[in-house]
Amino acid sequence: MRILVLGSGAREHAIVSALLSEPEAHEVIAAPGNAGIARVTEVVHLDAENADLVADFAFDNDIQLVVVGPEAPLVAGVADAVGTRGIPVFGPSRAAAQLESSKTFAKRVMDEAGVPTGRAVRAGTLDEAIEAIDSLGSPYVVKADGLAGGKGVLVTPDRDAAIAHATSYLHQGSVLIEEFLDGQEVSLFLLSDGHDVLPLSPAQDYKRLLDGDEGPNTGGMGAYSPLPWLPDGFVDEVVETIALPTIRQLEREGTPFLGLLYCGLILTERGIRVIEFNARFGDPETQVVLPRLRTPLSRLLFAAATGRLTELERPEFSDDVAVTVVLASEGYPESPVTGRPIRGLDDVQDARIVHAATAERDGELFATGGRVLSVVATAPDFAEARRLVYGALERISLEGGQYRTDIAARVVP
Repeated sequence: MRILVLGSGAREHAIVSALLSEPEAHEVIAAPGNAGIARVTEVVHLDAENADLVADFAFDNDIQLVVVGPEAPLVAGVADAVGTRGIPVFGPSRAAAQLESSKTFAKRVMDEAGVPTGRAVRAGTLDEAIEAIDSLGSPYVVKADGLAGGKGVLVTPDRDAAIAHATSYLHQGSVLIEEFLDGQEVSLFLLSDGHDVLPLSPAQDYKRLLDGDEGPNTGGMGAYSPLPWLPDGFVDEVVETIALPTIRQLEREGTPFLGLLYCGLILTERGIRVIEFNARFGDPETQVVLPRLRTPLSRLLFAAATGRLTELERPEFSDDVAVTVVLASEGYPESPVTGRPIRGLDDVQDARIVHAATAERDGELFATGGRVLSVVATAPDFAEARRLVYGALERISLEGGQYRTDIAARVVP
């Protein structure tokens, strides 16, 4: 197949790598891609958020499947524009992508579908936000209603900090004040064709910047998969009580969801609850889920995009485990320092380097953003996977670079 992958981060690099590793030879084009992707396949300098431009490119270049990586093109209506050209696209319409772009929309859909989630109050003014903060109590959970690059959520026991966070996002729109849910968090990806779903393997990511879950929220500093501590039947329960009801509710509303339903979940004493939905593959979880996938990714994506998931069995995964750790720039997430050279990648032999924010000039790599690289290792056990990942990170040089040292430590006996 001729496949166009939209996006420029580590998630897209992981998707491209999975497609290129299949026995069937695919022609994969990434737009706009990054320096790492450019080393393995063709990249084109295309504005992935320009719906008409993407649709024209896909049509003119005989693209057989468009895979939308990040959320911004979905919100911009890229899937809608590509679909009008008769080209299969893995990614929901702008209307269905509101599951991610509007937390108020997502809460309404969950309520109507009977999906278990925490209580939430939408606030459009500071007075409303303060009233909800005081009503729901500490710890306080304040979320930007729209897209915030993974940084719009604050969980804090500090009332003043909660009010300040609400204030900082109210000028962009409304905020949600939510009930605090306590427990282990789980990320579960489910492919959807608008009516049916197929689950991938669960993963756990680390949102806080520093070891011990300290510091500010980020887009994600690492992840591992699978989760040996999950109870039996967890995935089936999520499919039956969360994913299918949500997808069927959207179908009833005339906004079918074709693409990747990311379920951000938490295991509470009262059972599984939804923290949030995303409308695309998560980053960095994609970097540990796809390396373990044995079923060809292209087959899954195409079946979802064309409404044919019922023709497939559940995806199969390797027994190996996977760990990824993110190398971030100095100053991330508030004010990352960019433009610094990255060295030592050629010295890494036992782990995969997945590029996120990189550019190449005169044969040298430079950091162009906050999260620069994901280092990924697969192994028979987590101790070995961690050894390989952290051994690789010791060989990589980025002035001021930072990473967590405790990713997946909790699952090492």
